[in-house]
Amino acid sequence: MSGVFPTRTPAERTALIEAALDFLPQHMDSPQARVMLIAIGLQESRLKHRYQLVAGKPKAKGPARGLWQFERMGGTAGVLTHSASFRLALATVESANLTAFDPRTVWTHLEHDDLLAARFARLLLWTDPRALPARGDAQGGWDCYIRNWRPGKPHRDTWDAFWAEAEDIVYGAA
Repeated sequence: MSGVFPTRTPAERTALIEAALDFLPQHMDSPQARVMLIAIGLQESRLKHRYQLVAGKPKAKGPARGLWQFERMGGTAGVLTHSASFRLALATVESANLTAFDPRTVWTHLEHDDLLAARFARLLLWTDPRALPARGDAQGGWDCYIRNWRPGKPHRDTWDAFWAEAEDIVYGAA
């Protein structure tokens, strides 16, 4: 598998996120959560790369996996151990028929299981005690993304367009 598949349409992005949120408690679903999930997915992988690409090495895999680019001992371990997400992470792992509840097992599967990746992305956002940003608050979205994903090389110049695209998908084009 190349790690790349065709760009997802807005309908496919919405369906993936809806399926992920349908599994989680209803109070975790909101337009703000959907916007954040889409915007972060676009920022991290364009919602098409299942592993982190390494510049100049087309077949090499970087340390991040899944459409939301989780590192094993970063976001993956964080979701599995945080008091706000632990129980839901366990249920999520069980629903994916994984045989172990550990960062390596989950991280490995994130590359091949988009639904697991979407659920983990929502759970990572859930660990943040701050409210999700409001509609139109691209800077608040950026701050939330930086705070929770902690990207090594953040690209602020692409965020606003991805935020606008996510809002168009969730709220409809204005």
